[in-house]
Amino acid sequence: MSGLIGKKIGMTSIFDENGKNIPCTVIQAGPCVVTQVRTKEVDGYEALQLGFDDKTEKSSTKAEKGHFKKAGTAAKRRVIEFQGFEEEYKLGDEITVSHFAEGDFVDVSGTSKGKGFQGVVKRHGFRGSSRTHGQQSMLRAPGSVGAASYPARVFKGMRMAGRMGGEKVKVQNLKVLKVVEDKNLLVVKGCVPGHKNAYVTIQK
Repeated sequence: MSGLIGKKIGMTSIFDENGKNIPCTVIQAGPCVVTQVRTKEVDGYEALQLGFDDKTEKSSTKAEKGHFKKAGTAAKRRVIEFQGFEEEYKLGDEITVSHFAEGDFVDVSGTSKGKGFQGVVKRHGFRGSSRTHGQQSMLRAPGSVGAASYPARVFKGMRMAGRMGGEKVKVQNLKVLKVVEDKNLLVVKGCVPGHKNAYVTIQK
């Protein structure tokens, strides 16, 4: 799937032609530079490696500087490969948000917000126990987790308290509501994973 690398700006809402208020997310999509062209003869598959968001020279390694110098661009913070581009691109070409159009449906991937160590009510949606009948500080407890003397252990995958968030999440079929080409902004319907200024991958 062809696509671009972007950065989540934040959420807002817009009104459609019927006056309905639609929640949406604003993403800075590109501009991305083609930093490497994969070919079937050399690599065994066809793809474009895109780079996004300039990196300071101080925080770049010599290998990175040499790699991006071939494309005639500064070192990039984010580098991802995409397949399925219909147009022909060469090393150093720039791909902007104009790759998308209003009405397109896209898949957006990103790393979800980290929420730290959470209990079962927040992490898995458990109901918890009754507030009455003399229960003692067990309102948000998970309840019984083991079996009997056999198997005398807790099975793997048991839903328990633990670290929540900070995982790769893909939200599919988000409608593109608006494309602002002069500012490289993409407005998609609904929410996308990650905090503000988090990197996301938009696939067509």
